Amino acid sequence: MTFGEKLRQTRKASGLSQEELAEKLNVSRQAITKWETDKGIPDIANLMTISNLFGIAMDDFISEEKSAQTAKSRLYESVTEYDIDGKKDFDIKLGSAKSVSIRGGGDEKIKVVLSSDSLQQLRQDFKTKIDDIKNRIDIEVHRAKTVGETDAKENLHIEIVLPNKYLGRTELDAACRNLIVNELECGNLEFGGRCEYCGIENFSGIFEIDCNLDMEIDLGQFKGSVEINQIRATSRVLVGREQDFRTIVKGIGNSVVYRDDGSPAEDFSKPDSENILELCGMKSELVIER
Repeated sequence: MTFGEKLRQTRKASGLSQEELAEKLNVSRQAITKWETDKGIPDIANLMTISNLFGIAMDDFISEEKSAQTAKSRLYESVTEYDIDGKKDFDIKLGSAKSVSIRGGGDEKIKVVLSSDSLQQLRQDFKTKIDDIKNRIDIEVHRAKTVGETDAKENLHIEIVLPNKYLGRTELDAACRNLIVNELECGNLEFGGRCEYCGIENFSGIFEIDCNLDMEIDLGQFKGSVEINQIRATSRVLVGREQDFRTIVKGIGNSVVYRDDGSPAEDFSKPDSENILELCGMKSELVIER
């Protein structure tokens, strides 16, 4: 289990939200998100504070992180790049992975990075295919029979960088534990698949999430709309106090409840906001916390 997984598990077992833990550590909620999704680890002072807070020896927390490896310095890596010269729609099919990160870039380059600390033959076991078809780019990651799906779910990390200035409608299909969307300017991004945690930061556009798992969604700064489509699910959205939004509920038998610092609260959305948080589907509940 990685440091991020241990921190998230321990935080939840202690009944703390990310924001509450951030306040105790005097850091931002985004820092907690970064640590829990293994995008980085705290410095030694914060590690000591976390250890003392939860009563867990620091060595137990970082037993698998002593080398301070991050997503960008895992032992094994396979990189595929491709240049484009105009606006494209994207169809991305990734299969199973532990984490998927979609990030916007400032140039004309598509970059797909597969990384792992245990899958040594990434280039042989996983093939990245990029097809440029008229006004559409197809990106696929194919897993060879030499690797089981369980290994991919537990050990494969995928990061994709897309050129913001050429980004049209984007469809993403994946099965992962963590999905991170960051610095993306997209007319429409549609995620179809499975994920337990979705972190969104600095997103602009329409983000449609079609997933019937109970999800935890960390909603950082965004402009546009985040539309959650679920059937018989209960998901939680954590929003910052500085982020304004209005809530829309569609579908059949859906409901939204609000919490403030862990306690039931009145509706704190803003009816006149241009930013939208929407629940669609059937017989689902969305818990919105700040």
